[in-house]
Amino acid sequence: MANSSHSAVSEFILMGLTDDPELQVILFGVFLVIYLISVVGNIGLIVLIQVSPQLHTPMYFFLTHLAFIDFCFTSSVTPNTLLNFLRDVKSITFYACATQLCCFITFVVCELYLLSIMAYDRYMAIWNPLLYASLMPRKLCHQMVASTYIYGFSVGIAQAVATFHLSFCGSSVINHFYCDDVPLVALACSDTHVKELMLLVIASFNTLCSLAIVVISYVFVLFAILRINSAEGRRKTFSTCASHLTCISIFYGTVSFMYLQPKSSHSLNTDKFASVFYVVVIPMLNPLIYSLRNLEVKNALKRITEKLSLAIK
Repeated sequence: MANSSHSAVSEFILMGLTDDPELQVILFGVFLVIYLISVVGNIGLIVLIQVSPQLHTPMYFFLTHLAFIDFCFTSSVTPNTLLNFLRDVKSITFYACATQLCCFITFVVCELYLLSIMAYDRYMAIWNPLLYASLMPRKLCHQMVASTYIYGFSVGIAQAVATFHLSFCGSSVINHFYCDDVPLVALACSDTHVKELMLLVIASFNTLCSLAIVVISYVFVLFAILRINSAEGRRKTFSTCASHLTCISIFYGTVSFMYLQPKSSHSLNTDKFASVFYVVVIPMLNPLIYSLRNLEVKNALKRITEKLSLAIK
């Protein structure tokens, strides 16, 4: 990571979402509620899957890690954002900013590829259900998830190092509510062409590569569903993919809007509010989507609730 010799800046000031004190109080309350729902939802989903033997399948193994990534993703940004709503000076140290950027990128990349792995898992389950257990053994599932974390962390480190080896010798005010690449690069007083190209190439590669896996997997899923004779059978099979498709559409749509648009089209103010959606809102939505749209999760939750009720009585 960069040291102080690379920059005259020892800390950054985050502009946040607004400088209106009354609106900051309102936003603090809104963000706090959303974050608490995210924490309870994602940790609750992890615990529910762990204590429910009927959910010990590859699909829910991957869902456990999606919930963990969502929890880490929002926790890398939201707690500091909540504190900043209450502070007069919204500062963050140079190294804390670098750490936040590294964590943020790591979990974005992890979520992209985990969603693509989950699409592949759905393809394997629907295309050949009789061989599903042998085609997706526990060892392979662990290897795929581990590779996702290793690659995500590698990208996070590489991007953070490249960003914080730039020189920040002018303004230290970041036009954002957390340390993100685009507004940080905009502050740099050294040449940023290599970093901008790196950001575009890596973001494009990760988004398009993981999305290609999703699209190809669901093309095969569609063909498999069309082979089913009964309309009821096709409906039930497709319903197993509905939650995942909803999460994919929301996440990929927002990330693509943020990072794949031309530099000339970027508006930092627009990016800030788009960031609120995928940093704060999406980690809350994912466990809700899987809880409300997934029959197996709802049944498992019902069984646990009934056991707890009997234990209390």
